[in-house]
Amino acid sequence: MNCRTLLTGATGTLGAALRPRLRDAGHDLRAASRSPPDGDDDVSWISLDLTDGTGVRDALEAVDVVVHAASAPRGDSEAVDVQGTERLLEAAADARVSNFVYVSIVGIDDVPFSYYEHKLAAERAVEASEIPSTITRITMFHEFVADLLESVSWLPIWPLPTTIRLQPIAVGEAAETVVEHATTEPAGRTPDTGGPEVRSVGDLARSYRDLRGLRRPIVRLPIPGKTAAGFRAGGATCPDRTVGTVTWDEWIEARYD
Repeated sequence: MNCRTLLTGATGTLGAALRPRLRDAGHDLRAASRSPPDGDDDVSWISLDLTDGTGVRDALEAVDVVVHAASAPRGDSEAVDVQGTERLLEAAADARVSNFVYVSIVGIDDVPFSYYEHKLAAERAVEASEIPSTITRITMFHEFVADLLESVSWLPIWPLPTTIRLQPIAVGEAAETVVEHATTEPAGRTPDTGGPEVRSVGDLARSYRDLRGLRRPIVRLPIPGKTAAGFRAGGATCPDRTVGTVTWDEWIEARYD
């Protein structure tokens, strides 16, 4: 591989896993972030703000491949994921990018969740663009499930939506899938990428609690509405695409060993 690649969201959970893997695959990597770190000699960093377009055209100068991993699940996802993606696509078209790789999420057309709806709108913008593209959907990362459980771990009782079904995957394995498609040859919509197991939140929480040696009762938190119903029905899973190999229990043991 010998191409100039722009990685957006390079300081995020996925971006941090993508940086070394893209470099190891031979990419001439340009990493973009709103607040690039100082003192990283291994990566060429550039400041990029998708919400107002600052730095977008400079970031795309002489770029062959875009890996668009920037997202705002806890922020203004419409501004970042929809409008920001549209800005990036417009500039990428002018730069004649060979492949625009968009990292998306399994289930965004089955679970009526506002963040997922914005990811789906971004997908449609990518598909409608004149730029050759690749769209890769991935299930939730182990890291995000752990963040959720850590947020309640201090409570004497853990109220959780125990019947929601997830298929978590190690972010490193997710990154490897993205790197496979980060070439100058667009692949369109690729098969979904999921973790090795579909498990309920209650089951994941019990494993987390027991492997950490904690003693907390877990109680079901009923969440009404179509969004929760979509998650309970397994809308965010792809059981026929168990690509990842690192199980939740293995990941927890390694993280908290």
